[in-house]
Amino acid sequence: MDKTKISGVIFGEAIGDAMGLGSEFLSKERVRQYYPDGLTSYNQFVRDKHRSRWQIGDWTDDTDQMLCIANAIIKDKDIVPQTVAEELHKWFANYPIGAGNLTRQVLSAHQFLDNPVKVSETIWKLSNCQSAPNGSIMRTSVIGLWHKDIEKKAEEVCKLTHCDPRCVGSCVIVSVLINRLVHNESMSKNEIVQLGNRYDSRIKEYVEIATSPDIANLQLGEFTSIGYTLKCMAAGLWAYFNCNNFVEGLKAVINEGGDADTNAAVACSILGAKFGFENIPEYYINGLTQKDLLFQIVEQLNEIINNLKK
Repeated sequence: MDKTKISGVIFGEAIGDAMGLGSEFLSKERVRQYYPDGLTSYNQFVRDKHRSRWQIGDWTDDTDQMLCIANAIIKDKDIVPQTVAEELHKWFANYPIGAGNLTRQVLSAHQFLDNPVKVSETIWKLSNCQSAPNGSIMRTSVIGLWHKDIEKKAEEVCKLTHCDPRCVGSCVIVSVLINRLVHNESMSKNEIVQLGNRYDSRIKEYVEIATSPDIANLQLGEFTSIGYTLKCMAAGLWAYFNCNNFVEGLKAVINEGGDADTNAAVACSILGAKFGFENIPEYYINGLTQKDLLFQIVEQLNEIINNLKK
C-alpha cells in the first residue's frame, strides 16, 4: 500500500477533527455569525466556553479513539477486538474531554473488559434499541487501511461500544470505502446501498441524500438529529461523491456546523484516502499540535501493513 494513502487517512481524520472543533455544536446560522467569511483556518477559532477547553490545533476524542485502534494494531500486528477494547478503556481512564454519552456509559461499565460486546448490547437494549450515535464511526477510518476482512473487523470493533445495526452498517461502509480508495478503487452508490442493506434498511435513505451536490440537503446543522451515525456517514459519502479535492470537502463540512468535528473527521479521512497525503495543504498538517505523533503512527502502520502483504 502506498504510504501517502496511509498518511492521507490518518492526517485527514485528525485535521477534519481539529478544524471541525471550530464549528462543533453550532447551528449553520451561528457558524455564519462566528465566521462571517467562512471557517478556513485554525487561528479563526472563537474561544468560547466549549472551544477554549482545547488548544488551537488539538484534535478531540474522535481522533483519540482512532489512535486507540491504531495502537492496538501496532501492538498485535492485527485488529484484535479485545486489544482495541483495552486501548479504549485505558484512554477513557484518563478522563478525556468530549466522549459521547453512549461511549462513556459502555467504557465506564464495571464488566466492560470482561465482555465488551455484551456490555455494549445490554446498554443499547436499555435504550429500547434506539440509540445510534456516531461514536463508533468517528474512529473506524484506520480499519480501512487493513489488508483483509475489513467488513468483519469494522463490525467487531464497532460493537465494542455501539451495537445498533445502523452504527455497524455505517462503520462498515466507511471502512470498506476507505479500503477501496487506498487501493485506488472506487464504490458506486448502488454498491454502497447493497452493503448498507445487509445491516439496516434505513441506511439507504442517507446514501441517496449524500449523492446530492448541495450539502445543505444533509441538514448537518439541524440539532434534532445531531450526532446521528447515518448523518455522519452521509457527510463522508457526500465528500466522496461531490468533492474535487481535500480542502473543498473540509471547508464545506465544517461550515455546516452541527457535530462538525466528527462529520469532518469522517469526511476528511475518506478524502485523504481518495486524494492522498500530498494533496493536503501543509498549513493544515503543520497546524496540528501533535503532528509528530501522527507521523510516528503512520511509519509504524506502514511497516506492519506492507510486511504482512509480502
